[in-house]
Amino acid sequence: MSIVPSKFRTTQFELSDPALFRGFSYVGGRWTAGASAQMFAVSNPADGSHLGDVASLSASDSARAVDAAQQAFGPWSSMLPQQRAATLRRWYELILAHKQDLALLMALEQGKPISEARGEIDYGASFVEFFAEETKRPNIESVTSHLPDAEVEVWREPVGVAALITPWNFPSAMLTRKAAAALAAGCTVVAHPSAQTPFSALALAELSERAGFPAGTFNVVTGDAPVVVEPWMQDRRVRAVSFTGSTEIGKLLYRQSAETIKRLVLELGGHAPFILFADADLDQAVEEAIKAKFATSGQDCLGANRFFVERPVYEAFCSRFAEATSRLTVGAGMDDPDIGPLMNEAAVAKQEQHVADALGKGARLLTGGARHDAGRLFYQPTVLADVPADALIMHEETFGPVAAIAPFDTEEEVLQRANDTEYGLVAYLHTQDPRRIYRASRTLQFGMVAVNRTKVTGAPIPFGGMKQSGLGREGSRLGMEAFTDVKYVCRDWA
Repeated sequence: MSIVPSKFRTTQFELSDPALFRGFSYVGGRWTAGASAQMFAVSNPADGSHLGDVASLSASDSARAVDAAQQAFGPWSSMLPQQRAATLRRWYELILAHKQDLALLMALEQGKPISEARGEIDYGASFVEFFAEETKRPNIESVTSHLPDAEVEVWREPVGVAALITPWNFPSAMLTRKAAAALAAGCTVVAHPSAQTPFSALALAELSERAGFPAGTFNVVTGDAPVVVEPWMQDRRVRAVSFTGSTEIGKLLYRQSAETIKRLVLELGGHAPFILFADADLDQAVEEAIKAKFATSGQDCLGANRFFVERPVYEAFCSRFAEATSRLTVGAGMDDPDIGPLMNEAAVAKQEQHVADALGKGARLLTGGARHDAGRLFYQPTVLADVPADALIMHEETFGPVAAIAPFDTEEEVLQRANDTEYGLVAYLHTQDPRRIYRASRTLQFGMVAVNRTKVTGAPIPFGGMKQSGLGREGSRLGMEAFTDVKYVCRDWA
């Protein structure tokens, strides 16, 4: 049984379905606190209030989750694709039916504005719907034989147990994006959500049980990340690992996977440039810049970190962007502000460090620049102009509501500066010149390029980056590749 309060309450909010508030891990179709029954506390970053306690499983508990997934793999992978698709479809429908409760949990444990949280539930559910449909696509490709009297086919088969490690900033969508692809491919799943935001993942596990996934097919293991994940990295039965998080941890997992040669999908850090040429629509650019910088309070790997503006419109953009930023509201997620709290004290300290460093090197402060009086984890939406190339913020991902702007003079110059980073996830480009759009899109060393807009992601597109922003792609048909092996069959008909 699990810790399920009779009614989930804060001072003024409650879940309509209290059973979605789970405190135990979900392993092998059972809710468990593990052998030691150790728990850890989860708090609301907006005010520090205690939300609930969650099971902290041991390494041996984590290994038992792999046992359960391995046992379930045979039946799940051999099931008719239409049956797997139907189960995924039921999960999708249940997620949408419980959108408000799921969004409420997310707003409370992550701090995300409630409207953004609702949007994330829709976004996360879309991956389940997409991969439910992809489950039924034929996976046998006929190949023209290169040999006489032979028939050649190429099959795709599920690799086995897949380990999914998800972050705190998108606690629902990152899990559904990974899990739906793995499950559609015929893999079984062991998932570890961030200890800062476990309730969203556990609610999804509750809904997966209602959807009818066989026991052991989808497992969620909570606790300390090194304790939970290390056994998976050492276990040869875990054939694929999908991780979203920092480049530093991604490198660690890369090293740990070498001994067992696992398939890896790594969605790591970003350091997105926002490039504005003088011929762009300035009003539209300001509007899109606000979206690109301040969604999820800036705590987004897709968040624009470096703003490069062509000199003829530099001062006009700085002025309008700073004015728009100063109007952003700040508060707790349930108040539906533009900017919510940051996740922890280290995140706030990083904003302070980057702002102080930039100002010390000659940058101008246009708005913000300090902690917000809404609470200890809030930081004012901030705009810095004339930020020099050697400022920390021009080299490190800020992951918060601080924008750094610098002017440029030539196309060649700005593209070189944009590419001067170890990261390569997304770049934002604003110009009306079709030839420049083509040249820049080709030159930018980023896995995704957004032209005159910010919103580009979704279930049908391949999400991922270049260089140290990661390996592989999520979403689209490519999102299933890491969870499948290619088998070549050559039959002699002589």
